[in-house]
Amino acid sequence: MRDFFRRRWFLIFLVVSLTAGFGMPKPLEPVASAVPRSAVAATVLFLMALPLDASAIWNSVRRPQGVLLAVAICYGLLPLVAWGIAQALPNELAVGLMIAATVPSTLASAAVWTRHAGGNDVICLQVTSITYLMCTVVMPWWLVLTTGQSVEIDAGEMVTKLAMLVVLPTLAGQFMRIIPLVAQWASRNKSLLSTVAQVGILAIVFVGSVTGGIQIRAGQAVHPLVWLEVTVAIVVLHVSMLAAGHVFGRLVGLSRADRIAVGFSGSQKTLMIGLLVAVEFYSELALAMLPMIIYHVFQLLFDTLVADRFRQRQQAAEAN
Repeated sequence: MRDFFRRRWFLIFLVVSLTAGFGMPKPLEPVASAVPRSAVAATVLFLMALPLDASAIWNSVRRPQGVLLAVAICYGLLPLVAWGIAQALPNELAVGLMIAATVPSTLASAAVWTRHAGGNDVICLQVTSITYLMCTVVMPWWLVLTTGQSVEIDAGEMVTKLAMLVVLPTLAGQFMRIIPLVAQWASRNKSLLSTVAQVGILAIVFVGSVTGGIQIRAGQAVHPLVWLEVTVAIVVLHVSMLAAGHVFGRLVGLSRADRIAVGFSGSQKTLMIGLLVAVEFYSELALAMLPMIIYHVFQLLFDTLVADRFRQRQQAAEAN
């Protein structure tokens, strides 16, 4: 039981935060309003960037095919397919799906699962670094293009705020790594930093849930079939992009290890920035953050099974 909680505590508290926020929004509103969202978000991204050794990004100059393919899937093919799928969803959930589709590649889990599956995790670090730097331009462009007619957003404000809340904390974390003692400490304490960052993510989820719960009570309930519809949409989107990484990787001649990395890093999305954008720029849409959370939970569960399967195949091949 203790081992189960240690491995699944984040998902458990994610469910608790969502249930409490959407279930009792009025009593919890004073608590949620006291949370400094921007400061928490910036701190989380700083802590996530601190242990990240992004020096490997320069290695992509020599062998860029895998990195370029993963970035093209993450910021090109995936949002394009999501845009088509979103046409069948209610407006709030369609916007939420596009937010999930346009955030950068995840900072940690893609590299962890790639390594576990016997893939080239250096590609994941490169893709993470590149997509984070690109997100201040690419994400607002996609969101204005795909949601601008249904939601009034200021692209200039979004670029500026993303630069302040995403790029600056990320660069600050990398700048601190110039100090050898800090870099060594951060590398040794990745687990601690990740845990603290996850607590911050839960705080953002809680705030968004309370805000969403209040708005839902002021509006209309969502039919259960709609939840099934958005869940199926997310499953189709993630699985198809994971498969696309392998199919296109084979077509361009990538090795098995590189294809695994492209599949995971091209299809996985980071939770923190999705929540930040949903809460900061789409706060009038009560359900906008939920597709991002569903996407995150599904990629955690499904990709664990995929990585285990790849590992079993590799071990069987080595045994023969």
